[in-house]
Amino acid sequence: MSIGSLIVNKGNFHLESNFDKRCIKDHKTLGEFIKHCKGLGLKIVLTQGTFDMVHIGHARYLEQAKKHGDLLIVGVDSDEKVRERKGPERPVVPQNERLEMLTHLRSVDLVFLKELKHPKWALIKTIKPDVLIAVEGTYGKKQIKDLKSHCGKVAILKRQATTSTSAKIRLLQIGTAKKLGFSLTPKIIKTIEDALNEVKG
Repeated sequence: MSIGSLIVNKGNFHLESNFDKRCIKDHKTLGEFIKHCKGLGLKIVLTQGTFDMVHIGHARYLEQAKKHGDLLIVGVDSDEKVRERKGPERPVVPQNERLEMLTHLRSVDLVFLKELKHPKWALIKTIKPDVLIAVEGTYGKKQIKDLKSHCGKVAILKRQATTSTSAKIRLLQIGTAKKLGFSLTPKIIKTIEDALNEVKG
């Protein structure tokens, strides 16, 4: 089957490394592609997230996710969606770069941009994956029970690294604040002393 530049053959699934060929941009095209893949007997795995400042934990997580099936699709939150959830300073890396970066990881077969305007669980409902992968704490027990009506199963993976993207950002912010503090403090003190001397004089 060929959808755009995507070509799938049973027993010989192959996607070229070109980003444009590995990023599907609408639910309809994705749905058609998934239907064909399932017809070939391929086991579909889906995971989702921000994937901001991709690090070793992301790579390990996606590698583990891929072991659950034949085709790994990664839903990536749009910049607007991330800002809504994490605040105006996130993401650090814009959506197009985050999407493209993931296609350079050998475990990732396809990426899909999740927009803020998309209905809840729209991607999950479009794909109906054989396995939905999530990290601990993503879904509560009731949500997992509800999700099982749209998935073969929900698999929960542990975080694969001790440092998260948020923690890395905090460390950068603390480091920058310390450097500014060391460089500015003497200057501020000198300015205050000069001002006081002028008042006294």
